[in-house]
This record gives sequence, C-alpha cells and structure tokens, in this order.
Amino acid sequence: MQSKKQKIHFIAIGGSVMHNLAIALKQAGHEVSGSDDEIFDPSRATLIKHGLLPEKEGWWPEKLDQSFDAVILGMHAKKDNPELIKAQELSLRIFSFPEYIYEQSKNKQRIVIAGSHGKTTITAMIVHVLNFLKHKFDYVIGAKVNGVEYTVKLSDAPIIIIEGDEYLSSALDPTPKFVRYQHHLGLISGISWDHANVFPTEEEYVKQFDLFADQTPKGGILIYCEQDSMALIISKKERADVLAIPYRSHPHVYEKSQFFLTNGKEKYPIKIFGSHNYQNISGAKEVLKKIGVTDDQFFAAISSFEGASGRLQKIKEVDGFSFYKDFAHAPSKVKATVKALKEIHPTRDLVACLELHTLSSLSKNFLPQYKDSMKSAQVQIIYVNSEKMKLKKLEPLEDTEIRKSFAAPAAHIFNDQQKLQEFLLQQSWKNKNLLMMSSGNFGGLNITQLAEKINSI
Repeated sequence: MQSKKQKIHFIAIGGSVMHNLAIALKQAGHEVSGSDDEIFDPSRATLIKHGLLPEKEGWWPEKLDQSFDAVILGMHAKKDNPELIKAQELSLRIFSFPEYIYEQSKNKQRIVIAGSHGKTTITAMIVHVLNFLKHKFDYVIGAKVNGVEYTVKLSDAPIIIIEGDEYLSSALDPTPKFVRYQHHLGLISGISWDHANVFPTEEEYVKQFDLFADQTPKGGILIYCEQDSMALIISKKERADVLAIPYRSHPHVYEKSQFFLTNGKEKYPIKIFGSHNYQNISGAKEVLKKIGVTDDQFFAAISSFEGASGRLQKIKEVDGFSFYKDFAHAPSKVKATVKALKEIHPTRDLVACLELHTLSSLSKNFLPQYKDSMKSAQVQIIYVNSEKMKLKKLEPLEDTEIRKSFAAPAAHIFNDQQKLQEFLLQQSWKNKNLLMMSSGNFGGLNITQLAEKINSI
C-alpha cells in the first residue's frame, strides 16, 4: 500500500465499497474527503463514525485544488459531474475504484473471484478461512462477513483477495472492473446474463468473462465451476501456460437436521446450505489450496462460516416457520436461492417475494430471463416500486407481462409497499417459510418489524 501520506478526494463517497475504501485510507493516515448527492445507511452511519460524512449532500467543485494527490471516481458519478470536470481541468490523477486498488496492490499476489453469482460468498469464505488461520492478507469484498469490520483492507500484506465485478469501472472507463485488477489467480463461479442496461445482449455480457479469462498471465491459474456450461466453455479454451482447474459441488450429507461436508469417511458440520453453496465451497477450497491451505485446515475453518451478510440470512425462526432474506436479484441468483430454501424444508410451503429493483430487472427486454426462476416456491410474489420506475423514467410493467415473463400465471404482483405488507400479514404461516429477495429495500419496508408482526400472529 502507498506509504507516503496523500490527500485523496472521493467523488461519490457513499457507495457501499467506496466508503469502505475511504475509511481504509483514512485509517492508513491519508487525508481523505468526499462528496455525494445522496448517502444512505449503512454507509451514512459508518461515514459519520469515522468523521468522513460530507457536510452537505451535492457536488462541490470548489473543494478541489492542485494540492490533491488523487481523485477516486465512483460508479454512479456521470461524465458531466462538476467535481470530475474540475479535477480534469486541474489535471489531477483520477482513478476508478479498481484502478486504485490495482495501484495499491501492484506488488501483491492478486486473486480475483468473478462470476454472475457466488462471487461474494466465495470471497467471504476465503477471507473467513484466512482470518481463522491468522494469515496476513488484504481484501476487497462486496458484503459484510462475521469477524470482519470493513469490506476493504489495504496493508503491506503479500496477497490480496478481490471480489471482481463485471460492471463498468467508471463513467470514464467502460472496462469491466475485474479486468482492471490484473489477476494472477482468477476464479469464474458461473455466467448468467446480467446488467442488461450496460450489456444489451447475452453475447456481449459473456464476452467480458472471456476477456477476464484471457487476461490470466503465463504461469497463472484459472479456476472454474465445470457444472456451469458457460464457465466451462470459456475456461477450457486453450491458453498458453495457464493452469485451468475445474471444480464441482462438494460432497455433502444431511443428517439429523444438520448439514455436513464429507471427505472420505470424515464428516464436517457446516452452517450454510444449498447446492450453489456446495459449489462455492469447492471453489473457495481450490483457491485456498493454491496458497498453501491444507484440507484439514480448510475443513476446520469452514465449519464456523455463517455466510456473507444478506445472503440467505435467517431473520426469524419459530416452530414450523422460518423467515429469510437474501440479496438475490439476478435470475440465476433468484433461482438458486429459492431452490436452496425449498431443499432445506421440502415439506413446508415456500412463499418467495422478489423485488424487481435493478435496471436490468425492470427492463421489458430482460424480464423473460426470469422464466421459472421462482417455480420451486408455492406462492410467488413480485414487487415493483412504481416511484422508482418514474424516477428512472422507465416504461411501466404490466402485471400480465410480469406473470408471462416469470411463467407464473398465479403470481401476486404489488407496486405498493403497504399493500404488500398487508398481504403478508394476512397469511397463515403454519408450516411455511418466507423468503424476501432484493438488492433494494422493498420501498423502505422494515424487514425486522415485519418478522416480529408475522411471528406475533
């Protein structure tokens, strides 16, 4: 990490990973400032705690002068951002988030975890195991992990574990973020079309992962899930002096309400479940093996892994009823999450509620990708925030086209958060599970309060 103390400004400091980088740099002794046009919790509360919350929301180009060593440009800042324009006029060094992370890890072994789904969990597993074993390492991860206070760590460690997103680096740089990290060891967990607002066709989206795989250097390693057809096709392509390593779901059993990983005759208890997570476990294990973690060490550590925050997170459980929330929003993630929860309680009816929140999910052209993604649920609910649609100037989605796209003629469609909540509170929850899935917040719905109200019925 840069040892010389610098003066650094963040444009769009409120982003989930941006504010964590700002905190990491301040803790390293750098002078850090930032701006944003809107900042929500938990970013807001964390920035307040560290004295980094801007005095006022908005863009303030007058903050910038020649004294700044670097400007870090967040993803949602546009090309016409007044602070960006001022930084360009001053010829300041402007970095996207991934460019800056690369700059700080040039002399480290860079391990990048990529994939349309599973990358956060795999990265979290690796971080958990290395922490358990008290290894020295840095990381960038997209979600909270138990025992890890912040999601970015930069130090003089010899290795960095990075969750690699395929989304564009910044308004100035259309390169996928995971390409900017220039990995030595890369992993592809699976590929399923997402970010349709940026990659309008599946072919264009898949091409980004091909670029990532092709970037694996001579002597480098590419690990991939062979149970994902697209990851298999891309990763098996001949690349000079690249070691390609496949993985598949780790063997497991379910006995007496407990899940176990198996290794020969040995069984190891785990706290997570779902076929997608058995793939994630194998992927993490292969990566860790390449940096010196033995099987015995891995199994000892993974038993205490509880999952990344917001991924199949149990909110409440009483006799005959469980309430989970999940970050799932893309079709492949929704399908895997619904299937996993149905598998753990096959005799209970599953009520699955999905918020269409991302630009992709709210696009009429992309919506058919959700076909059958919720078919494992006995009751399917889809929530669309009509106010968000208006703000983004999107064409309204008709209930009939949503049901048709999901191949779910009996799906319940809501665009009013209050009516959604009333519907859920009116249900009988005996021998049922509820799953709420969104990368948003269901129009401000308080999940904790909802869980308390349901369980008091």
